[in-house]
Amino acid sequence: MFTKTVLAAALLQGTQLALAQSASGSAFVPLASQSFTYTNLPYQADPNDGERGHQTGYNICNSTTETQTSLCQTAIINSVDDFCLWGPPEEDGIIGNVEGEAVAWCTKAGHGTRIMPAGTITGLTFVKTPDYVQVTGLINQVNINIAANDDGGEMDPHGADQRGNPLGGLLFSNAWGNGYTQAVEWHNFMGGGTFCLKACDPSRPNAARYCEHVFDRIGCKYNAPASYAENVFESCQGESQDFPGIYTGANGVVSTYTQPPESLGAIQTINYEPRMPASSQCSQYTSSVLFAGAPAATHSSSSSSSTSRASTSTTRSGSATTSRASSTSSGAPNAGMAGASVGNAGFVVGALGALAAALF
Repeated sequence: MFTKTVLAAALLQGTQLALAQSASGSAFVPLASQSFTYTNLPYQADPNDGERGHQTGYNICNSTTETQTSLCQTAIINSVDDFCLWGPPEEDGIIGNVEGEAVAWCTKAGHGTRIMPAGTITGLTFVKTPDYVQVTGLINQVNINIAANDDGGEMDPHGADQRGNPLGGLLFSNAWGNGYTQAVEWHNFMGGGTFCLKACDPSRPNAARYCEHVFDRIGCKYNAPASYAENVFESCQGESQDFPGIYTGANGVVSTYTQPPESLGAIQTINYEPRMPASSQCSQYTSSVLFAGAPAATHSSSSSSSTSRASTSTTRSGSATTSRASSTSSGAPNAGMAGASVGNAGFVVGALGALAAALF
């Protein structure tokens, strides 16, 4: 007869095996380890099932899906006037609660997505560096269904279960020439009236480091240092930033920041200021020129939004294994090499606990 210890071990092994299988029975492949072609996308990039369920949207997006209720989960980042951000599919969404279901909101038509309403972006810098392209700025976030008081969090192609946030979310760019190229590594912080989206060039050697995603609680300032200036709309060439979390102190010593666990509470202080990368050849624009033809805002709270320009340096990390209780400062799962291991372990333990409880 099995003892509880032996049975628990068997359950753990079975759960791990189940996590390694997709719904079709084939071996599970992390989203960020897959290669996709923009002109030959599957209906859903993530055909798997798991604790977070199925992918809720789709990746084949065209004129038939281009509405303000589109569930397109294929985003692009091309230029100062042509990019997408991830936002909730329903009004007043909390990023930490809906990161797996987020949909693409783009600045212009033609991508089969929702279109950002007029007045959504209130400050913007697009920069192309040797290693990545990036958009940063200020946003009336209620216009893309983010609750006015949500300090937000991070989305990336990993997630604690390696299925991505959003599940099956893909990002492409034509900024590197030769048509659309998949940005395998990227991160997008949304909330607190700010945004930053960075897509790392897959042909460069440090894509995963520039698009790091283990620092999901310290926001745009530290992951994508930029000016974040109101009423500035510009496109620049730039140098690459320091890797997120790497900094040089006043004594000249290079150090790595370690993000404290969420169990210790909100991050109150950070012991360094990120270096602002240099930029050049900046071209200035006006929002009316960049976003001509944008639809009118229809969000019920848009006219009375009081979204503050709160610092995103205190955004909170969530997890696929934590509850999705409403919070105005929740974020996306840790998903680095170490973070993914911890997250997946929690994912397995959670499933094991549920099975064990049913048996014992």
